[in-house]
Amino acid sequence: MIPPVTAVMQTLAISLMTEIGPQVQPEYQQKTLTMLAMLLMMASEEWDRAVARRVEENAELRRIFGAAAACVDDDALRARLEKAAAGTDDSLLVSDLDRSNDALRELLIALHERVEALGTDEARRIEAEIWRELCASTERRRISAAVF
Repeated sequence: MIPPVTAVMQTLAISLMTEIGPQVQPEYQQKTLTMLAMLLMMASEEWDRAVARRVEENAELRRIFGAAAACVDDDALRARLEKAAAGTDDSLLVSDLDRSNDALRELLIALHERVEALGTDEARRIEAEIWRELCASTERRRISAAVF
């Protein structure tokens, strides 16, 4: 049996904080050990949601691009938006999903820059969707145990 990664990380973190940490001296090393334990807890949380968060975010960015393509007045940008909107994540490896997300976010910046320059109601709607997704993305990435 292979133990779940999240359980292993959480067990290590709790052991470091409650059993080993209090025995470590000097105080500086004790605090360092506690911080390392907290990092393990945060890594555990991110491990558990890593793929789901990235898949959800990439899908939402592609949805925004599909909705925005028609209102963009730049043919090259419109073509990039349409291509990205039709794309998929072919791999569930975190490294591959991160590469996709990086490319999609780069395109989001270009779209955001373009719609900010347009004076249409549709551009304001797309801009509001972009801001909504940026806020949602921040919430998705929030670590519940973060004390930093």
